Amino acid sequence: MSFFIGPDDMEEIALGGAFLGTGGGGDPYIGKLMARSIMERENVSVEVVPGEEVPDDALCVPVCMMGAPTVMVEKLPSGDEALDALSALEDYLGRKADYLICIEAGGLNSTIPFAVAAHTGLKLIDGDGMGRAFPELQMVSLTLHDIAATPMVIADDKGNSGVLNAISNLWTERLARAVTVEMGGAALVALYPMSGAEMKKGLLHGTLSLVREVGHTILTERRANRHPGDALIERCNGYDLCTARVIDIERRTTGGFARGVARLRGLDADQGREFKLSFQNEFLCLEDDEGRPLALTPDLICALDADGGLPVTTESLRYGLGLRLIGLPADPQWRTPGGQALAGPGYFGYPHAFEPLEKLAGKHRAA
Repeated sequence: MSFFIGPDDMEEIALGGAFLGTGGGGDPYIGKLMARSIMERENVSVEVVPGEEVPDDALCVPVCMMGAPTVMVEKLPSGDEALDALSALEDYLGRKADYLICIEAGGLNSTIPFAVAAHTGLKLIDGDGMGRAFPELQMVSLTLHDIAATPMVIADDKGNSGVLNAISNLWTERLARAVTVEMGGAALVALYPMSGAEMKKGLLHGTLSLVREVGHTILTERRANRHPGDALIERCNGYDLCTARVIDIERRTTGGFARGVARLRGLDADQGREFKLSFQNEFLCLEDDEGRPLALTPDLICALDADGGLPVTTESLRYGLGLRLIGLPADPQWRTPGGQALAGPGYFGYPHAFEPLEKLAGKHRAA
């Protein structure tokens, strides 16, 4: 069933995207403000439609930000870059887009497509390519279904843009990342142009509905003066990983990514324990003080402020911040051998074979 998102609904989208973004995808509040501004100025809402309602011959295009989230905090987009990228891709293909897609259900990339949809009048499809956020362009369910990332257009805040064609989605990531670094560490892109038939096969469906529900849960619990962690665990079949305070943070922006490690000291029931949280744009690996994994990519490691219950992104981590970390099972496609090759712990160089949250939680309780 389709639904409409207006300016007052963007708070739920931003909060849900920030939580499911596993710390990455860029600050969703930037995209929220962009979308709200356009919706209020044009007096429009954005229609979100189920994938099965889209004709097989429709042109469906994701639009998103590429680069380090830490850069986007200081280098705000004007709002034109994503429109420029979409327009240039349409010119290259010789036809207009019929529908827009969120490439990931997290962070800035869960809100920027709403801004583009509000400006163009296009509908958004209820789905995405990750069910979370990942740091690299090829890490989408579309790759698992042999849908090409190119032709792709990349545009920056200075008016530069270019069309990229590559031999594989991995090469698309490598080449586009190098261009993004030269563009200042962040850019807006339109990519993975696909037919409606390809979209139905390759997309993870229903995730924008989930983003909205998660955001609504966070708002509802906070208004009732309750920490939303327990309600989110119940809604998303999640796991309580730990409650801890940041005692050290190493973070650097390099190669178009925000990379680093946060060291945590346990609070409440976790007093006396320490944890290591590693990230590359997104939170990817949580270990205890003996180096045992508690949660591993591609399963989701979601962070909430331990006090206020708002989602925490990698760029907002700071010394002394209390965190409540919650694990969510990834979409089943990410747990296949193909999904593991794309975004499992081995790809990022972590010294652990993937084990699902359910199994790791059982080990944790047994210990």
